[in-house]
Amino acid sequence: MKKNPEQCQVVVALDMIVGKWKPIIIQHLLSGDILRFNELRRLMPDITQRMLTLHLRELEEQDIVQRVVYPQIPPKVEYSITEYGKSLGPVMDAMHHWGAAHVEHMKLKNEQGASLDGEAN
Repeated sequence: MKKNPEQCQVVVALDMIVGKWKPIIIQHLLSGDILRFNELRRLMPDITQRMLTLHLRELEEQDIVQRVVYPQIPPKVEYSITEYGKSLGPVMDAMHHWGAAHVEHMKLKNEQGASLDGEAN
């Protein structure tokens, strides 16, 4: 059966995890930890508060992340991966392995290109 590019659901999947921070947030939560907002910030020191809030809200809306607010002062909010979100585990693993292999592939390609350039001179 031939796949119709216009109906490609890969775009839908990538839209869920695209960006600099979403995959990192998902990976931290996939480790099984329940994390508070500031714990996530400590794990990703370069992310801004606004960006972390935005990504957590988007992931919560898509049922990837669960947000639990405890009625206390000061407020306590915890984030965890949902059962549905856990289904991203194999996808994230496959993308990690492909990314690592791609880095190695490009390193070898660049080394071969450099050695060919050296031979030409």
